[in-house]
Amino acid sequence: MRWSDRRILITGASGGIGRELVALLAQRGARLLIVGRNPGVLTELTTLAPERIRALSADLTKPEDRRRVVETAEETRIDMLVNAAGVNHFGLFDEQSPAAVSSMVELNVTATLLLTQALLPRLLHENSAWIVNLGSAFGAIGHPGYTAYCTTKFALRGFSQALRRELADTPVQVLHISPRATRTGMNSDRADALNAALGNHVDEPAQVAAGVIRGIETQARDRQLGWPECLLVRLNGILPGIVDRALKKRLSTIQQHARRPSPSS
Repeated sequence: MRWSDRRILITGASGGIGRELVALLAQRGARLLIVGRNPGVLTELTTLAPERIRALSADLTKPEDRRRVVETAEETRIDMLVNAAGVNHFGLFDEQSPAAVSSMVELNVTATLLLTQALLPRLLHENSAWIVNLGSAFGAIGHPGYTAYCTTKFALRGFSQALRRELADTPVQVLHISPRATRTGMNSDRADALNAALGNHVDEPAQVAAGVIRGIETQARDRQLGWPECLLVRLNGILPGIVDRALKKRLSTIQQHARRPSPSS
């Protein structure tokens, strides 16, 4: 991969992993179109390489904002799309508001699919192009406390696999790279407390961004980052009953942290 030749659109660029991807790819000489909801962070990121980074503040769940992104991507002639935008709400499924569930589906699935679809003609015009979808270990392992989030990430994983096969005779490669728990602003205090209680490994965004870049460079079609998560993903696919029993032993701890605090507490 010769990064100085790449023209890359990164969504979710004002988030933890997105910010680190921008920094690392800017160091490697790539030209970047960065999209996110926080204009202040985006402006700060453009200072890393003002001549090579263009920022666009947008809410991808809004059709008019997606149109602006697509138009700008056409102008900058992108040849790689990195779908890093996403949202997560930790909590028991029966306690989550319809708005919280809808927001996850709308951004993690609907907006991502529609943006990718709109950009396909641009990518198919190139001799070589890439679609890189950032998934999650929870896109392969259903986990209590993350039911709605798991649903969206399972969907993204299926989308990546199906689209890869649909585009197998084109110049477009579709990669799906899944981080494990990452220390970002998406995590609530309760989620952080659960990870600490269970002894879960939590990666720094810079570690994840470096892993994503390695995955792109090695053309990883479907890669899980982190050990033992990569083993657990395989185990869950072959012998899900073992994972069922392991998570059941942890269920009371998960419920304790996922349950919405009572008003009196």
